[in-house]
Amino acid sequence: MNPAISIALLLTVLQVASGQKVTTLTACLKDQSLRLDCQHENNTNVPMQYEFRLTRDSKKYVLFGNVGVPNPTYHSRTNFTSGNYNKVLHLSGFTTKDEGIYTCELRPSNQPHTVFNKNVSVLRDKLVKCEGMSLLIRDTSWLLLPLLSLPFLQAMDYISL
Repeated sequence: MNPAISIALLLTVLQVASGQKVTTLTACLKDQSLRLDCQHENNTNVPMQYEFRLTRDSKKYVLFGNVGVPNPTYHSRTNFTSGNYNKVLHLSGFTTKDEGIYTCELRPSNQPHTVFNKNVSVLRDKLVKCEGMSLLIRDTSWLLLPLLSLPFLQAMDYISL
């Protein structure tokens, strides 16, 4: 095989593999619903396969996704939304029976053996409440800019503390 083609193929595979990994998986409680936020990179145009799972008592239950078949018990209680960098699953009627380890899994469509996932352990009495501002703060580095700018602004005599 031509070395140039081999290198191009390798770079494409590496870009796809690094371009769709899960960066964070968080859980919070809103009213009586569990909210799972699966944030991920998306630097490619390759379609993404995804799956949300619950592991409880050594058994795995598919909640939602386009990989496995969702468990009917959970599928009827889920609501899913997706953006470029975030997949959000709401599980209504969340109780202590739904506690366990939740997984968000991504797979590039053209590489079935490449899997990226994150887990979060969910206990009802340990869950934080979903709040608009806390969700905004969680992944917005722009909020740090004013804090980091204070010494500079003080040195330039724009502000005094």
